[in-house]
Amino acid sequence: MSILHEVFGWSQTLPAWQSDAVARLLAKQTLDASDQDDLLALLKETHGVPDPQGRVAKPLQAEQIPAPVRAETLVELRAMKNLQHVNAIAEQQVLPFGSSGMTVIYGDNGSGKSGYSRVLKRACRARDQSELILPNANLPVDKAAIPQACFEVSVDGANQDVQWLHGLASPALLSAFSIFDTRCARAYLDNEDDFSYVPYGLDVFEGLAKLSKELKISIDAEIAQSAVDLTLFAPLLGDTQVGKLIAGLSAKTPIDQIDALAAVTVADLGQHSSWEKSLKEANPKEKASQNRQLARRIATVASNTQTKGILISQAAAVLQEMTGSYYTAKTAAALAAEQFMETDKLLPGTGGDAWRELFEAARKFAVVAHPDKEFPNFGAESACPLCQQPLADGADRLMRFEHFIQQEAEKTAQQRYADLQVQYKAFAAHDFNIGLDDVTHGELAALLAPLAAEARAFEASLKARQEAIKRAFIDNQWTGLPPELENPSARLQALVDQLNADADILEQASDEAAREELHKQFTALDARIRLQGVRDAIVAAVTRLAHQEKLRKCLGDLKTNAISLKAAELAEKVVSKELEATLNQEFKALGVGMLQVSLKSRADKGKALHKLKLEMPQSRNPSEILSEGEQRAIAIAAFLAEVALSGGKGGVVFDDPVSSLDHRRRERVAKRLAAEAAKRQVIIFTHDIYFLCLLVEEANNCGVPILTQSLTRRPEGFGVTEPDLPFEGKNTRKRIGTLRALQQNIAKLFRTGDDQEHRKKTVEAYFLMRLAWERAVEEVLLREVVLRFRKGIETQRLDGVVVEDDDYRQVDAGMSKCSNYAHDKALVGGIAVPDPDELLADIEALEAWRARIEERAVATKKARKTGVAVAAPVAITQ
Repeated sequence: MSILHEVFGWSQTLPAWQSDAVARLLAKQTLDASDQDDLLALLKETHGVPDPQGRVAKPLQAEQIPAPVRAETLVELRAMKNLQHVNAIAEQQVLPFGSSGMTVIYGDNGSGKSGYSRVLKRACRARDQSELILPNANLPVDKAAIPQACFEVSVDGANQDVQWLHGLASPALLSAFSIFDTRCARAYLDNEDDFSYVPYGLDVFEGLAKLSKELKISIDAEIAQSAVDLTLFAPLLGDTQVGKLIAGLSAKTPIDQIDALAAVTVADLGQHSSWEKSLKEANPKEKASQNRQLARRIATVASNTQTKGILISQAAAVLQEMTGSYYTAKTAAALAAEQFMETDKLLPGTGGDAWRELFEAARKFAVVAHPDKEFPNFGAESACPLCQQPLADGADRLMRFEHFIQQEAEKTAQQRYADLQVQYKAFAAHDFNIGLDDVTHGELAALLAPLAAEARAFEASLKARQEAIKRAFIDNQWTGLPPELENPSARLQALVDQLNADADILEQASDEAAREELHKQFTALDARIRLQGVRDAIVAAVTRLAHQEKLRKCLGDLKTNAISLKAAELAEKVVSKELEATLNQEFKALGVGMLQVSLKSRADKGKALHKLKLEMPQSRNPSEILSEGEQRAIAIAAFLAEVALSGGKGGVVFDDPVSSLDHRRRERVAKRLAAEAAKRQVIIFTHDIYFLCLLVEEANNCGVPILTQSLTRRPEGFGVTEPDLPFEGKNTRKRIGTLRALQQNIAKLFRTGDDQEHRKKTVEAYFLMRLAWERAVEEVLLREVVLRFRKGIETQRLDGVVVEDDDYRQVDAGMSKCSNYAHDKALVGGIAVPDPDELLADIEALEAWRARIEERAVATKKARKTGVAVAAPVAITQ
């Protein structure tokens, strides 16, 4: 099992926040402030401290590390194709790879090379996936989609296509390929002044330990900021429930318990005041008697206020209702009287109130005048009770009058009138004085002045309302009555109850044993009242204590013992003599052989160290001694060592491996990669044309097959694949082929009359032809004995070198003509450029010279090896 899979398995046992940290440490070399802030929030969330931003942990997932591939399985990458929505890469491109040996893809800046390398890193689960893959910015938003690509692979000789889709788990087969970038092996300096190398994966433990230390500093600082000064609540201590609560104040103190004790009502406040006064009273027994006497007087006032308030509230409604009822009956009686008068042609007013009174007076007088007869059955011969004349015909009229009076409407009207008079007289005669004499009022005012004033005002309002109701009765106008005041009887009664309760307390206070119990109750209530005043501060203190408790639990997660143990366990698995030998061998091959591995493995706060001691006399920090190029060489060496010891057959991909390397170290890297290409598939992306030439040369020296190609920018987009290298990377023969193709394009421009473009392209052709002549001198005439940038001279190649006068003349003539047109003056100075036929003749002259020199060189080499004398070249004359 690889280190990364060991780390993944271990991460599954960690809290989610810590597994998230492992994922981040595998993805980036160092965690920034934003990462630390996220992880601190996630750690605190684990122990109950809510995160205002609602961040969620993202534990390490299996698809974030290379999938395990059996060591005996041979997976080869044949091509990348059909890239879609990858930066601005042109679609429908196919980038082939050699199935064996070395494949070099050259791409200049802005050619689209980075798009291919980014997809490879994602698809092969490379260690560095920080570079974003974005959709084509030139496309409308609705046309953009998820980046994807197809990989043509060979598994033990069987070809198959593997689809990659950005955002989904990368196909496991592609994990067989190892990608080199600047993070493949991490070198860092520790405080022992030794240059330390840790295989990728093991450095996670140091990063995790470092993170734990930094988070611990943050947690400790937050704990200090959350400090609580409980001495502020010392005045509440004592033998009460509140005192015991304060004495045991902690993170676990229930807030509802604090609220329950601090819930003081208005009644509690009154009780507190009453107890306090009673306990301070010098003669409580006498004061109790005074309270009871006053309570009885106020009780009378309260009772009167209650009954008279009810009476006055009901009086208006009752009288208004009875008056209305009377007038309704009276109207009905009047209607009956009108009908009565119309029947007998009686005097006006007959049947009215005055007439009824007269009739009733006659009824009463008849009892005296005719004691032997029943009214109104007197007979015709009897005297009238009113006029005292014989009734004669009036006897019948008197009977009709009685019948009228006895009718229901009249009787109802009379009864309602009588009832109304009784009700009104009783109301008008009622005394609405509530019994609040001046003495009682004064004592009440001394206790509760507002209540005393309210009682007086209520008494006055009763009398005023009585007069208003009397006027309304007389006028039968019931609108505009003054509003009723709120009845103070309930508050008066509450005062009575309080006075009686105070009297009870005072009587209790007069007894020593009862007084002690009263004092105890008062102290408990007093503590609750004071607790209410500082309730918010105490709740805040408990909240802080709870927060501190949660933070202390966080500290338990920040111990590095388990990290160090796991680091030591894995270090023991990967540290070996084989690793030592492989590293030393790689360092030597890449020019950093002054570093020697010393297997001093130990775990120290998450560090698993394999020391690379610098055998140098300087005592300065190694970062001041090693150049950036040397550190890059160490990274490549470490990467190759890890690949060698992995036991797999998968290929390796290098993305610009020689950045920051000088030309000598580039040669070493090229030689080393060529050697590696003899063992496994090696794919190299580069923008360095010189490094490309070195790779070609070293591959040829090792007899390793090499496939070279380039990426260019075309109208259809970036990353268009070309089977040829750029002009600078081609040999003389291929350069001449390129010139021929360019000449055909120029001839077409000439025929169509595009003079400006024809002149421009012709100048460009002569510039390239000049480069071709220079390359021909190095490669053909001098047989690569001397090459630009190559540090050595290969004298063995002199066996085929012959330089004749004609060679000099042809080279000089060809270079001179090219120089004449390959400068800006050909365009701005009005110099006529050759026509396409002349250009073609110059290209063919170069090719004829090249072919002749090649043929002569082969013959010369053969002759010299067989010992046959070679004719001396003619002396070169000026």
